[in-house]
Formats: sequence, C-alpha cells, structure tokens
Amino acid sequence: MALGTNHETVTTSANFIPEVWSDEVLAAYKSNLVASMLVKKIGFKGKKGDTIHVPKPARGAASEKAASTQVTLITDTAGVLNISIDQHWEYSRLIEDIAEVQRLASARSFYTDDAGYALAKKVDSDLLANAAGFQGGTAYSTAVIGSDAATVWDGSASTNTGNGADLSDAGLRRAIQTLDDNDVPLDKRSLLINPGQKNVLLGITRFSSSDFIGNDPRVTSGKFGDVYGASVYVTTNLPTVQADDSSTNYKVCVLMGQDAIVHAEQLAIRTQTQYKQEYLGTLFTADTIYGTSVYRDTAGVGLVVPA
Repeated sequence: MALGTNHETVTTSANFIPEVWSDEVLAAYKSNLVASMLVKKIGFKGKKGDTIHVPKPARGAASEKAASTQVTLITDTAGVLNISIDQHWEYSRLIEDIAEVQRLASARSFYTDDAGYALAKKVDSDLLANAAGFQGGTAYSTAVIGSDAATVWDGSASTNTGNGADLSDAGLRRAIQTLDDNDVPLDKRSLLINPGQKNVLLGITRFSSSDFIGNDPRVTSGKFGDVYGASVYVTTNLPTVQADDSSTNYKVCVLMGQDAIVHAEQLAIRTQTQYKQEYLGTLFTADTIYGTSVYRDTAGVGLVVPA
C-alpha cells in the first residue's frame, strides 16, 4: 500500500534530528620514525654551550722490539669532530577561549600528540640526512645504487633520469662487505628501507621466509626482519635525491652501524602553555634543541633506489 503525501520524513523532521560529533579524530597516518633509536646518542641535557668537541685519535701500530734498543715511541696529534647544537624547532598553536570552551576535549589531546610527532619526525629526518656524508662523500657523492652497491649514484645517467636501482641479494651482500672491510662492529647494524624496497625484498625467496621476517614484536615500530646480521626497518622518512632531469626522484636506503650517525640532544621535547590575555586565548608550544652529525662516515652506506 502506497503512503500518502502527509507523512513525516527526514526532511520535515530535520530540525528535530541532532548531529553527533565523535570524540575521536581522524588524522593522517604517521611515518615509522626509527632513526633515533638506531644511532649513537651523546647526552648534553642541562649543559651549557653550542658545540660538542669529540677527540679523534688515530690508531697506533705495534713495533717489533729489537734487543738492546729503545722502544719505538708513538705520537699522534688527535683530530676533533665538532658537533654543533644548532637545531631549535617548535610547534605552536594559539587556542582562543571560545574555541576551547565549545570544542571537544579530543582536540587538545590531538595537538599534544601531533606536536610530539612533528618534532620527532624533524629529528628523524635530520639524522637520516647525514647519510649524504657516508664514505667520505658530500651530497651523496659516494652513495651507490641498490642493485650492486658498487656503482656510484649518478643523477645524469640514463639521459639525466639517474641510475638508482632496486636492492638485490648481491647488492646487500656487497654493502655489508663495505662495513666489514671498515671493521664496523657486527652487532647493532641496521638497514632502513622504503616500502617499495620492502616489496622488492618480499619478491626474493630467501627474504620472504620466516627466518628473515621472524616474529619480533618490534615489527609494529617499523622492524621488518633481519638480513645478514642487520635489522631491517621500513620507513617512509628516508632522504630523497633527484636526478638531473629535476623530476625523477629516488630514495636513499641506509645501511649503518650504530656509530655512523650521532644525535646530541640538549633539550628533549617539552610542552608549555601560557595564557595570553591580549588574545583571550592559550598559547600551546612544544620545542626541542639538538644537533646531529656523521660520527663515523665509514660505518654507513647510502643505497639509491627508486622512490
């Protein structure tokens, strides 16, 4: 039986139907930020100054002792690594009273979480950017391509589209040999790859086995598996390099020992609020002070792969 024309509908009842806002917020996904936990840390919290000087003595060589002769004296003028504490980054929002009174409480918790993430992502990016100086290079001049870890990255190759190439088993073994040849300790090695190279590795039989992937609970923080003694992490926050055509992008995967990069933190991420009467609002600010540097350039390899 068809309804008549004088019945109640959602249109006629529109002013009686409330709208409901969820206490949850829908924010963009976060990148896996892993670099900070994989590099060398130098504690500088609460100390004054803007530069850390780290002595760099050279290794001495043993001398044969000849009978009835003086021992061979060793002398060395130590070099120095200067780490500048020159990074001060902040995240601020001014929240007017009317907005604070009327909006959901979830907004404040989101801003606090978002501030911590934004600053942590900046630190992570700065740490990984030091890969540009691995193996004595500058601006990734000594980075190699992922397929063989021997051919130097060249942005002008292939008609200025670059020569970056996917990781391969042979390339990984060659990159690891580079660290071995430089006497980099076998423990605390890490390989940071982008999602595209995770897909590549899963296409190689030996890297899709349970021995590689394992059941490590840290997989939720980006850990993907272990390859030839190096822990593999997946992150979208790797450095980007561009070919000479100014449009073709590549990512730089990073194989490193813990001492390849150093993170000196003078002020850990802090949050502060201050009421601003002239604006009738509350100023919320989070900030951090730190410095990063290549620590041992021979302890890392940059592997250029497709973005």
